[in-house]
Amino acid sequence: MFGKKTVLDVDVTGKRVLVRVDFNVPLTKNREVADNTRIKAVLPTIEYLIEKGAKIILISHLGRPKGKMDDAVRLDPVAECLSKLLGKHVQKTDKTVTNEVKAAVGQLEDGDVLLLENVRFNPGEKKNDPEFAQQLALLADVYVNDAFGTAHRSHASTVGVTNYLPAYSGFLLEKEVIELNKLLESPDKPFMAVLGGNKVSDKIGVIDKFLGIVDVILTGGGMCFTFLKAKGINIGGSICQDDELEHSLRMLKNAKEKGVDFLLPVDVVVAEGLSDDTRYKVVSVEDIPKGWMGLDIGPKTIEIYKNKLEGAKTIFWNGPMGVFEMEPFSCGTKTIASVIAESQATSIVGGGDSDAALRKYGFEEKVSFVSTGGGASLKLLEGAPLPGVEALLDR
Repeated sequence: MFGKKTVLDVDVTGKRVLVRVDFNVPLTKNREVADNTRIKAVLPTIEYLIEKGAKIILISHLGRPKGKMDDAVRLDPVAECLSKLLGKHVQKTDKTVTNEVKAAVGQLEDGDVLLLENVRFNPGEKKNDPEFAQQLALLADVYVNDAFGTAHRSHASTVGVTNYLPAYSGFLLEKEVIELNKLLESPDKPFMAVLGGNKVSDKIGVIDKFLGIVDVILTGGGMCFTFLKAKGINIGGSICQDDELEHSLRMLKNAKEKGVDFLLPVDVVVAEGLSDDTRYKVVSVEDIPKGWMGLDIGPKTIEIYKNKLEGAKTIFWNGPMGVFEMEPFSCGTKTIASVIAESQATSIVGGGDSDAALRKYGFEEKVSFVSTGGGASLKLLEGAPLPGVEALLDR
């Protein structure tokens, strides 16, 4: 159930529609879009608005320019990519809210698409400055948020602008919220969560929430070493959040009390350094050499996780099992991605590096749903309100 009004609930014909999208995509050295997944994800909303004869004004961020102009993260490559995907020219401005931008908006015909320059070039964006939000709102008659990846941010283009314009959800934002809420409301059992990545702190809220919902939690990535150290295991030079040791131990105890099978690696791939040509080997988690760092789950752990996941009816995955970008430490992530992709279970992947791994190994079409927002998906799943969703009109 989605309790917010969507773009279907407003007549957009002839209207200027400001659409917040998430075009924060990777660029190549030649400044071309390296991965257009996030751009393709919002095409249904953009194409619907074109079909209905709206004057479409797209606004997005790219990178972290810290409120200043930065030619490296201008949106020109994005405009070119979107033009090809839509099969029609997408205009682009060099600023966000200047008189020249207002003039460009004033010249739009029904069905035209205009992309504003990187909204984070403006210091008022991240500050949710009311004056900047009002300047954005003056460009349009209607606001649509289809940027799930930024829905957990209280910025001017996600929250502030809704104080001055009627605000609706796009199709992607609606789908993201519905699909992720299914995990909290009615997951088929057994429900298993595969959690990796570097920081336990990023996953604390989700783990605490999941301990009352899931049957199994399987851990990998850098975060597992904080749990291992909390249990008194020597982790060598592996990454660890020492300030989360007490909390991690408490989560392990809570899992046991609630009957949740909380799996940690039994063996890992360790290396002397973080490079493709470093010395590396497989060791038991009890035998990590001093100074060596764990960079992937080991073969015994992979087999244990594979066997466990075969019994799942619902799987949520967020975070790689190791440094999969480097071949010596990619086996854990590649194998687990393959198991999830081939599983008959409902499989939901929480964006970010997990999504990148799926694409690298060609599995993105084999899972049930891939979220476009790693951070936002985790916030939603831990039960935290998403400001960008809360600000939209209620049904």
